[in-house]
This record gives sequence, structure tokens and C-alpha cells, in this order.
Amino acid sequence: MISFQHLLDVGVKVIILMDIKRYRAHLSTSNPIDHRNESVSRGVAEKKSVGFFMTMKLVGMIFTVLITVSVIYLYGVPSWGGVSGFAKARSLEMKAEEVRYPPVDVIQESVEEKDFKMGAEKGSEYVSSHKIDSPKDKHLGGLLAAGFEKASCLSRYQSFLYRKTLPHKPSSYLLSSLRKYEALHKHCGPYTTSYNKTMEQLKSKHNNEPLECNYVVWISFSGLGNRILTIASAFLYALLTNRVLLVDRGTDIADLFCEPFPETSWLLTVDFPLKQLNSFNKKSSHSYGNMLKNNVINNSTSPFPPFLYLHLVHDYSDYDKHFFCDQDQILLHKVPWLIMKTDNYFVPSLFLVPSFEQELSKLFPEKDTVFHHLGHYLFHPSNPVWGLITRFYHAYIEKVDERVGIQIRIFETGNSPFQHILDQILACSLKGKVLPKVNVKKSIIHPSGNQKSKAVLITSLNAGYFEKIRNMYWEHPTVSGEMIGVNQPSHEEYQQSEKKMHNQRAWAEMYLLSLTDVLITSSWSTFGYVAQGLGGLKPWILYKAKNKTTPDPPCQQVMSIEPCFHAPPFYDCKAKTWTDTGAIVPHIKHCEDMSWGVKLVNHG
Repeated sequence: MISFQHLLDVGVKVIILMDIKRYRAHLSTSNPIDHRNESVSRGVAEKKSVGFFMTMKLVGMIFTVLITVSVIYLYGVPSWGGVSGFAKARSLEMKAEEVRYPPVDVIQESVEEKDFKMGAEKGSEYVSSHKIDSPKDKHLGGLLAAGFEKASCLSRYQSFLYRKTLPHKPSSYLLSSLRKYEALHKHCGPYTTSYNKTMEQLKSKHNNEPLECNYVVWISFSGLGNRILTIASAFLYALLTNRVLLVDRGTDIADLFCEPFPETSWLLTVDFPLKQLNSFNKKSSHSYGNMLKNNVINNSTSPFPPFLYLHLVHDYSDYDKHFFCDQDQILLHKVPWLIMKTDNYFVPSLFLVPSFEQELSKLFPEKDTVFHHLGHYLFHPSNPVWGLITRFYHAYIEKVDERVGIQIRIFETGNSPFQHILDQILACSLKGKVLPKVNVKKSIIHPSGNQKSKAVLITSLNAGYFEKIRNMYWEHPTVSGEMIGVNQPSHEEYQQSEKKMHNQRAWAEMYLLSLTDVLITSSWSTFGYVAQGLGGLKPWILYKAKNKTTPDPPCQQVMSIEPCFHAPPFYDCKAKTWTDTGAIVPHIKHCEDMSWGVKLVNHG
């Protein structure tokens, strides 16, 4: 007599063979990585389900009677509370899914997070999606518009999983203004009818009639930290003046950031007629400052030129600084194309332009949150950069009680690491109670209660500081019993702003620093400014060392999360004389790390 177990084994084998055959046929007609959105994923699931039931129906026609009789004969009528054949078959499908997608240790993975994995771009690096214990606000309080394809920019939809609740909420007026800007950009963006019309006017070198779309073109210039801060500055100016921001793609902008605006591009078209963007400088004849100086342009000029170059680099002249005067903004409003080159976060001085004052107050009731909000709105790491970020996060800084970021930028020449800088970092970490002391006299300290763990993320061009701090916490226990892990993602030795991979790593490290709980940064460094602004953090900032001596005190906690404007104009537009722009209004103060710089603070 044929045993029930034998019949059952045969039946299951047939199910497996038929399911595998169907699964292989499905694989041959589908792309295993290029998945689209939730509706498509549901469609795939429904097709699988239909295929599965057809398989079961066919198998049932062959085995139902035989298996049923055998089961009843051996075990009696089966209970429906056990594991059904459907559940077993579903288990087989799940096994097949594990083959289809790269295996990953996912903790409490949601359906939406699985869709992220399946939606990875074809050919892009696989990015895991762990569920992080944080509030679920994937649109960041309304900052981010819906309607983007998830696969094209995983960070846009996954970043909220890696952050704690953002400490500042955008105003409803800012959200409304961003939606209006998105509509404007879609209407006036590259290769639209309006854009093509203004391009023709630009090519003709005549500004004969007013057009419905005006533009500000940002020139790619300086290091990555500077570029991120200046794009945010240029965007705010575009928002205030009803212009469309177009970004010079340089060598790597498209490799670093996702497109921030829906259904359009922010990248300047490759056929843009002004080929001399990189050669513009303070001596250019098209410079607004030089035109003012030589009396080539004034309020009575007619017609106005189709474009003007705005030189807002740190070496700009007093005439260039007229950009921050109200009467000059009236004149600039008549020019369709403004070409901007800057290495400064010039946002604080926009708050001193009277015609912008009311609008800025409505956009940013908390005045020290400008870059925090605009940074989260504009800068989404590209998929390759997001892969760098998430892999490091899960490998080194995920499962700890606290994350500490230390950003080290050295402006001194000589053989690094410098002992006085290391001493300064350690002194600052003790002053701010960021890191604990070590006990050099004991090899083991038994703490009372639960041990607290801290992950230290160090970013520096040099590996020496990381090695010394890591060895210190490896070779000696902490007096508090805390467990300290120290990691550094890269050490490039020197800045290589022209290299794509160098900048991708730099952007990943800025972003990782912004995910920490406590931050120590270096004076004058825009790298640190970006991290603190995105993270909403008030870091301990290291004073600039002099004469190779550790400063005393070693650092100070900053008064706001805003970046510093390193080269502000000290000019009173009405009085036409020198003035201290860091003492005019209570919400603009001098920076902690650069006495002549200014920054926004939240006053009252």
C-alpha cells in the first residue's frame, strides 16, 4: 500500500516543480530590480496570486481525492486551525522571493520599506531599508511634495527613517510658497515654451519686451560645502524675487543630488548660450558691480541688458555689494537672466533688505531655521551616495545609545596629526560632556547598571586623529563604564573638489554627521555648517588654534544652527557709508568662529 507520506511528498514535489517553472517564466519576462510604485507592486502580487491558485487547481484535480482519502484514513478529518497547504505554498513563494531579491537582515520590515528595495534603480547599488525607531513623517512636515518616482531617489522617501523628529517645523506660509514655486518651475523650467522664448531673447542679446519667466543661474564654484550653502542662498533669492533657479551642473551635481522639483529639472541645459560661465570674475564687463562703477547701467537705462553677472565671491568689491541694497533690487528686477557666482552663504544679508523683510518673516518665523528647512527641501543624496550613507549607518552607528560626530578641518600646514589639535578635541569633548574620560591605571572597570554605548563618527582628511582617539578608548576603559566605538568613513589626505567620488564621500559624511546626536565641528568649515544645519544641531565649535597651541577654552557651543556668512557687506545702503551689519537687528549676530562674519539667530 502506498503510504500517505509518499503521496504527500509526491504532491509537494509537483507543486514545487510547477511553481519553479512558473517563477522562472516570470523572471524571464520581468526586470528583478526595476520596480515602479505601490500600484504596480500590487499588480504583480495579484498576478502571482492568480497564478498560484491556477497551479493549486490543476494539482488538486490530480491529488485531491487520493490525498483526502489517505488523510482521513490515517488521521481523521483535518482541523482548519493548522498550517494549510496555501500557507506552505506561500512559504515556497517567499523562498523564491528571497532568491529574487538580495538577502538582507531586515528588522520589522514594513510593506512600504520592501517596496523601496524592490524599487531600486536598474543598475544602481542595492540599498537596504531597515525600519528605524523614529516618527513616520516621510514628507518632513509638508516640505516635500508628493509625486516623485521612488526608485529615482530613495533618500527622499527613506531619510525620515534615519532621523529623530526634526526639532523645527516649517511654517504653513513656507509650504505654500514652495508649492507655488514648484508650479512656476514646471511652467518656466528647461525646454518649456517660456524657457525657449527667453533663450531666444538671450541669444539675440536684446531685452526688448518683458517676459513671463525670469531666472537666476547658479555657477558651480568652490568646494562642496560652499556649493551646498550657496545653492540654498540662490534658491531663497529666487523664491523672494519670483525667479526660477537653474543650477550649473559642473562636473558632478547630477551625481550628488536628486532633482528637488517635481516633473521638471533644476539643471541648466547643456545648450545654454553663455559658454563663459566659468570665466566670469570680478573684472568681467558684464559684472553688475563694474557696470555701476562705470555708470553703464542705472535706473534710466533702456533697454536693460538681457543678462547681468552677479559677483558675490569673497573678493567682491563695494560696487558688487550693492546687490544687497533695496534700490538695486528694483533695478535688477528688470533683467531676465541673473548669473550668480558666490562662495558665501549670503542669506543673513537678505534679511537686511527692507523689501524682503516682511516676506522672510512669514517664511521663517524661527529665523535661525532657513538652511535647516531649505537644506531638507533641496538636497537629497543620489542613490549611489545614499548607498554609502545607509551601509555605514547600519554597520557602525545604528545600534547604540548615542551618536557623536566630530568634524575636523585643519587649516595649518605641516605634518598632521597635530598634538595640540588632538588635545583641543579631547578637551572640548570633556568640556561639553560629549565623551568620557579614560582610566589609564586600570584595565577593567565594572560599571553599575546597564552599560551605555556611544558611536563616534570622525570625519577628517587625515586618519591620524581617528587612530589616536580609537586607540585611547580601545586600550583603556572609561571611568563611567561607557562603551565607545570610534569610526572614520574615509581619509582622502587632501581636498579634491574636482573628483566625483571624493565629493560623493564628502556629501555622505556631511549627511552622516547630521544624523548624530551631539556634534563637534571646526571653525570656518562649511562642511560642518552643512551637517549642523541639516541635523538641527548646535555643535561645540573648535576655536581656531594659534601658534600651534591649544586654545583655552578649547571650544564654544554655537548660539544657532545657521551657517556663518563669512564675508558680509559692512555697508549702509541709505547712508552710503560703513556700518556694522552684525549690530543692526537683534536676529543677526557675529559668528562664534569668525568675528567679522554674521549669522541668523532666533531672537525672542
